[in-house]
Amino acid sequence: MTTDFIYITLADDDEDDRLFFTDAFSELKINTKVNTFNDGVELMDYLNNSESVLPNILFLDLNMPRKNGVECLLEIKQNERFNDIAIAIYSTSSSEEHIEETFVNGANIYIKKPNDFNTLKKILAEVVTLNWQYHTSGLNKDNFLLRM
Repeated sequence: MTTDFIYITLADDDEDDRLFFTDAFSELKINTKVNTFNDGVELMDYLNNSESVLPNILFLDLNMPRKNGVECLLEIKQNERFNDIAIAIYSTSSSEEHIEETFVNGANIYIKKPNDFNTLKKILAEVVTLNWQYHTSGLNKDNFLLRM
């Protein structure tokens, strides 16, 4: 049995969304360690701590108090220490403006939060099993928005 884990982090101010997210990963047959934060300030405090385990994939909600997802994205992209983190924007918004802004600022994928649990599990399984090196090397606007 392998003990290799995929480290997943979610920053989202909605408690129900964090609960659904962690529950979905607990039901998937993928070795993950999931960490959640209530807002962007908590997330960035964690990431900037040199003793923290950096996530392989970071899910960022856009609309959070104190520091929103775009502010976190910009801060993360300015720090070389975070270059290996795949960033998934995870939002209820599907506005072209939000999609364009996060694409231009270096997010790896944009996911509209699904309304049901089974779709959430399907999306999370797909995101976690993506070959990120391939996905990000050929990144264009067409494969940026994950549609299910």
